[in-house]
Amino acid sequence: MRAIIAALLAVIVMLPAPASAWGFYAHRKTAEIAEANVSAQVRAKIRRLLRSEQALGTPECPLKSLEDAAVWADCVRREGWRWGYTAAWHYRTAPICETFNPRANCAGGNCVTAQIERAHRLLADESLPDAIRLEALAFMVHFAGDVHMPLHSGDNEDRGGNDRKADYGIIPGLNLHWIWDGPLAERAISDPADPVVRRYSAAERAELGGGGPADWGRESWEIARGFVYPTAFDTDDVCASELPAKTALSQEDIVAAVPIAKRRVQQAGIRIADLLESAFAPGPLPGPLKVEQRRRGGS
Repeated sequence: MRAIIAALLAVIVMLPAPASAWGFYAHRKTAEIAEANVSAQVRAKIRRLLRSEQALGTPECPLKSLEDAAVWADCVRREGWRWGYTAAWHYRTAPICETFNPRANCAGGNCVTAQIERAHRLLADESLPDAIRLEALAFMVHFAGDVHMPLHSGDNEDRGGNDRKADYGIIPGLNLHWIWDGPLAERAISDPADPVVRRYSAAERAELGGGGPADWGRESWEIARGFVYPTAFDTDDVCASELPAKTALSQEDIVAAVPIAKRRVQQAGIRIADLLESAFAPGPLPGPLKVEQRRRGGS
C-alpha cells in the first residue's frame, strides 16, 4: 500500500501546482473542444493571429496554437514583475453563505468575468494590431475556462478551497481547490469511451452553451455552494457552522463529482467556441455579453 501511495504522489507532483488555474490538462481540453466546434473561417483567422506570437515577447510561454492560448495566461504570470497585475483576473470568488452578488469583488474590472468581456471586445476590434488581439485571444480563452471551475467563483473564507486541506481518495496532502483544479478534472475528461473533444450537435451546443460571463460565474458559485462544499464536508448546510480545516473525499464523493466536472469542461469548450465565433464575425463591434448571446456568424 505504501508503494502505491508513493507512486500516486509522484503522479500528483507532476500535476499543475495549486496556483495554476483549472489545471493545464483541463484548459487545453477546453481549447480542443472549442477548435472542433468553430467554423473553418474562424480557425483560419485564429491561425493568422497566431503568426504574431513573436511580437508578444514571451518566448518562455509559447503561443502557437489555441491549446497554447488556453494555458498562456497561467504561464506568463510567473513573471510577476511584468504580469503580476493579472493575478486577480483569474477568479471572482463570492461567499457561498451570502446572497450572490454579480457586481461584487471586481473593482476596476479586476476579475475573471470582466476580463472575459474586455478580451472579447479587444479581439473583435480589427483596427488593433494583431499582437494586441492575440494577447486578448489568449486571455479570453483562458479566463472563459477559469470561470467554469466552481472554486473560482465559490468561497467559504478559504480562498476558494485553497486553505482547506483534503485527501483525494487514498492520496493525502492536497487541498480542495487543487483537487478540483487537477486530478478530479483530469479523471472527468479522460474516459476514452466518451471523449469530450468532438464535434457537438446543434442541440448539444444549444444545451451546453448560452449565457454570458456573469451567468457562468453564478453557475460555478451555485455548484460550489450546492455540491462541492457539502460533498467534501458531508453536510447539508455548510453555513450552519464553521467547517473543519481538513477533510477527505471518498471514492463515492469522487464518482459523484466526475460528471459535474466533466460538464463544466464541456460547457467551457462550447462557450469558448461561441465567443470566438462572435468575436471574429463581421459587422459592428460586440456590446456586453448577455444571456443567450449566440453565434453572430460562422456555423
